[in-house]
Amino acid sequence: MTTTPETAAGPATTGRAGGGSGLPPHPVLRLARAIDDAFDRLGDAPAWAMTEAEQREALLVLGRVQAKTAELALRVLAAADRNDIGDASGATSTAAWLAHETRQTRQHCSAAARLARELDDSFPATRAALARGDVNLDQADVIIRAVGALSREHDELPPGTEARAEAHLLDLARDFDAGVLRRLGKRLFEVICPEAADKAEGEALAKEEQRARRRASVTMRDNGDGTVEGRFRLPVLHAELLKKALETLTSPRRLGDGRADPETGRKLPYEVLLGQGFMELLECHLNPANLPSQGGSPFTLVITMSIDALRTGVGAATLETGARISAGELRRLACRAGLIPMVLGGGSVVLDMGRKQRLFDSYQRIAMAQQYGGCAAESCDRPPSWTEAHHKKPWHQGGRTDLADGVPLCPPHHHMADRPESWDMRTMPSGKIRFARRQ
Repeated sequence: MTTTPETAAGPATTGRAGGGSGLPPHPVLRLARAIDDAFDRLGDAPAWAMTEAEQREALLVLGRVQAKTAELALRVLAAADRNDIGDASGATSTAAWLAHETRQTRQHCSAAARLARELDDSFPATRAALARGDVNLDQADVIIRAVGALSREHDELPPGTEARAEAHLLDLARDFDAGVLRRLGKRLFEVICPEAADKAEGEALAKEEQRARRRASVTMRDNGDGTVEGRFRLPVLHAELLKKALETLTSPRRLGDGRADPETGRKLPYEVLLGQGFMELLECHLNPANLPSQGGSPFTLVITMSIDALRTGVGAATLETGARISAGELRRLACRAGLIPMVLGGGSVVLDMGRKQRLFDSYQRIAMAQQYGGCAAESCDRPPSWTEAHHKKPWHQGGRTDLADGVPLCPPHHHMADRPESWDMRTMPSGKIRFARRQ
């Protein structure tokens, strides 16, 4: 239905047609009525009947028309807001009146009213670009927010900075959409005021880093099922260091087939791989020599277990913190620095506190690296730096820490070697170790 001048003007219109003055309608109102009437006459004209060239041109023209119409609507909205046009109907604001009359959300209309006021008061260049169809409404909103943030975040800006920033973003809007423009707007200060940007950014980062250090925390909770769940908050630098270390330990080139679940053959999820890397980082790559000493031994953890559990690998051991681990896990870890097994007899008498001389020293490890060239397991290509020295005859069974009794194994194969109930380990004539799962 075609809108009539009387219904379009409404009772709130004064001084022009529909208000009893006899004056012709304002050009803006005539345009709005003409557009409305043109859409009514267009009806449901089939777009499929257009040629491809017409469709392309129509989409571009309609995009410009949409931007121009949006600017005109915001211009009228800014004027209507100053006139408090909602008062006549008892609305609390122009945005509230518009939301009720157009069945739009109050939030949407309030944002439109804010944008209309800012365009009208402080951003004439952006409003002109929107009126020409050179930018769209989303881009205009990004420009206003970015320049506004620049003014809020920096107290002493040189005269004309806001105008230069607006012009810079309008220039970028020719090539970038609102999303990219928003990201570029975050770096606006260093482009517009490069002489002050480095100093300001450095001061801001220093404050942020100090705050991050004060807020750094680690929390852990025992789940009661053999796992401990935790959260941490770290400064960006330390989080990136941790991420880089974990990704290096779990890289495809390093792990190879180890990135797959040995039971299903499926690739392990990223977060599981990082968890495996975190365990390896704690077990293998902490240097006790660089940690504070306690009782003459840096980073030691005393583990109590019975002589039977030590000999058989069956049972449990108790950490000095009170946590419990399996005897098999202790045997797997016993070749590493920082762990002191305290073995008890039947009467809880200390039989052997363990000595770190039981570990292979650096010279023996170098000799093993020269002898085996890496992991001694067949078909394993992990280099010497990724291996751990393993006793061919376990030390709890009388094995000696002699070069002839040592063999370098990567963590997965070391884990297999410490589970004889599941894996058969044989030394081949070549000196390589062959593993086979027991049936």
